[in-house]
Amino acid sequence: MAKQVFVSQEGFEKMQAELEYLKTVKREEVKAAIKKAREYGDLSENSEYDEAKHEQGEVESRIVQLEENLKNIVIIDDKNIKTDVVSFGSKVKVLNNDVEAEYTIVGSTECDPFAGKISDESPIGKGLLGMKLGEEKVIETPRGNITVQVIGISR
Repeated sequence: MAKQVFVSQEGFEKMQAELEYLKTVKREEVKAAIKKAREYGDLSENSEYDEAKHEQGEVESRIVQLEENLKNIVIIDDKNIKTDVVSFGSKVKVLNNDVEAEYTIVGSTECDPFAGKISDESPIGKGLLGMKLGEEKVIETPRGNITVQVIGISR
């Protein structure tokens, strides 16, 4: 059985939009680049052709990946996100060595650490899952152990 992909409604819509863009716009751009590169002649020493074919491979690979993810998608409804315990989709405020941080627990396809969106599969995301308000825990990370205390949980 394929791995389920958990996403928010927003994440689902972004995946669909990216797939549509790749299939309709990007494919055509790459096709045009390949056609133009072929016009330069000898393909064995044609760097434009090589680059265009490489880009085509990346686009097609991403399309396959998105289609596979969309087949196995589970959309998490905001209304079902608990606020008494950290779960998928929760916005969590934590205290770590007197420094406050806020994270949103998301699936691996939506993670963006710079925006505070951490994967439920990451060490910190995994460690936070199931914690309750006021609870303190030591979480093992690649850079060493950190102690966090949950000071807020919201949707």
